[in-house]
Amino acid sequence: MAVAPEPNTFMPTGPVKTPFLHPLDVSKPPPTPTLTPDQEKKYDSLLAEVSSWTHVPNSSKDSTTSPITDNERMWLTRECLLRYLRAVKWNSVEAPKRLLGTLTWRREYGLASHTPDYISIENETGKQVILGYDNAARPCLYLNPGKQNTERSERQIQHLVFMLERVIDMMVPGQETLSLLVNFKESSGGSNPSVGQGRQTLSILQTHYPERLGRALVINVPWAVWGFFKLITPFIDPLTREKLKFNEDLRQHVPPAQLLKTHGGDVEFQYDHATYWSALNQLADERRTAYAERWVRNGKRVGELEAYLKGDDRGVLEPVQNLTTNS
Repeated sequence: MAVAPEPNTFMPTGPVKTPFLHPLDVSKPPPTPTLTPDQEKKYDSLLAEVSSWTHVPNSSKDSTTSPITDNERMWLTRECLLRYLRAVKWNSVEAPKRLLGTLTWRREYGLASHTPDYISIENETGKQVILGYDNAARPCLYLNPGKQNTERSERQIQHLVFMLERVIDMMVPGQETLSLLVNFKESSGGSNPSVGQGRQTLSILQTHYPERLGRALVINVPWAVWGFFKLITPFIDPLTREKLKFNEDLRQHVPPAQLLKTHGGDVEFQYDHATYWSALNQLADERRTAYAERWVRNGKRVGELEAYLKGDDRGVLEPVQNLTTNS
């Protein structure tokens, strides 16, 4: 299903059934912090190291490797390297280990095999929805545990990872984090994640998606879920903990024109799985294709700028000539 373009101030006249294409004009990413000379030096060192990688382990369980692919080199953007450096507090020894660990995990976890068709059953009730952008132009991922429709399984975790990847596809130039909106209304003990699932999810987020969470806005928290949060809090790093907000007015974080009515906003959203799932995945596929085309056009460079790859030509790096890459 095609998704029609919309002005940034577009207000639908009927129920919304597909993702918004853009944030409102008033929603802007914050300026990128300037690196110190020492941080620039550490970044340059990390860039040189990862640029030299020719092979990546296939698994954390054995020593087999295979050539690094173009998709893996494309993943190693300037911002990606900086996210990992920040995550390890600018430790130049740990950063390349973490990056290689994530490349290995992405192979081992089988991200490429988690297709829309495979994940589709998990989202038939709309228990996860990507829609709209917050005040800082972060794409919003809604989690609705009360709409749980499957038994606890590994695919539930794969579903969340799949949606994280789609949220990244939806990020605008200059924004590299997301807003997570969790609504526990009408949820029950059986529909809420187990402590084991919570710990596994936290491990994936903190280890393989560092510095990606901008805000986590949690509403309608029942007593049982407070207990769940107390149990997993020791496993949440302090920086992530600071981003958790409970039972706040979400209109202070997300423009009402892009916030669901169920969360206090003005958007009348109607989830129809066939319509939404097709539109989301077509849009994400189109954006990934354009991203890859721009990466190829500018020389298949490790350390490319994400803003450029997402369509912003300001500050683009000079093209590299005669660059040898692995396919």
